[in-house]
Amino acid sequence: MTTIHIIGVPMDLGQSRRGVDMGPSALRYAGLGQALARLGHRVVDQGNLPVPVPEAENEDSPRARHLRAVAAVCESVYRAARAARAAEGFTLFLGGDHSIAIGTVAAVAEGREVGLIWVDAHGDFNTPETSPSGNIHGMPVAVLVGRGPEALVNVGYSGPKVKPAHIVLVGTRSLDPEERDALRESGITVFTMRDIDEFGMGTVARRIIAQLHGVDHVHLSLDMDALDPEIAPGVGTPVPGGLTYREAHLLMEILAEWGKIGSLDIVEVNPILDRHNQTARIAVELAASLLGKRIL
Repeated sequence: MTTIHIIGVPMDLGQSRRGVDMGPSALRYAGLGQALARLGHRVVDQGNLPVPVPEAENEDSPRARHLRAVAAVCESVYRAARAARAAEGFTLFLGGDHSIAIGTVAAVAEGREVGLIWVDAHGDFNTPETSPSGNIHGMPVAVLVGRGPEALVNVGYSGPKVKPAHIVLVGTRSLDPEERDALRESGITVFTMRDIDEFGMGTVARRIIAQLHGVDHVHLSLDMDALDPEIAPGVGTPVPGGLTYREAHLLMEILAEWGKIGSLDIVEVNPILDRHNQTARIAVELAASLLGKRIL
């Protein structure tokens, strides 16, 4: 039995489309805690961290919208995640937009070599200088390797949190032009949808495991827009041509057998745009697959 600490972060400061602040509630309503308890885990739901609403915050810069507020929330995420880490077990963070990972990864990475699996339609490797929108949810991977505003790079403690060689992007299919160039030069491994089409998810998953076998801890950050919007419509930035239901489950099942995933983000669930909470329900199923649910 594993103790699973659930921490909700209802933040939508990092993007311009409202609704992902309701993601933690949608995931809980979809039966997340019950599904994990049925697998034999002890579930400790710590509720939601306080997050200001965008209407109450002034814009710092159109290049990095709500920068100070996002940095402050990520600091509180970092502190809560460090406390959960000290209590041991598995920590599951519920977003909110993907900028919460600046805080979650800072906490799980402190003092050790961490691998980061970033399952997302987007690269999230923009900086304020390259981002067309200024939305910080498109910047966290860059921040985690030390690129971007100091207020974000230094969340928790100063400097980069993960080495580029220890980051793997999966399901990528939408990149901004300058972001694409920066990723090519970064040393980060990117498995695009073409790679998944060509090699299959089984091969991609085993390549991820081979690459990250030597790290101390692996964190999985799952943006639900990685899945095809026909399957997971309740996301703010849908991109056609995403992961199928079975491709997503296969990745979770293989990683579960590996046994090295120690923490998880589930982000960008937007129930306003969803159909009957379908995206949240699929997210719960994927979390269950990662945490031990098997077909046979």
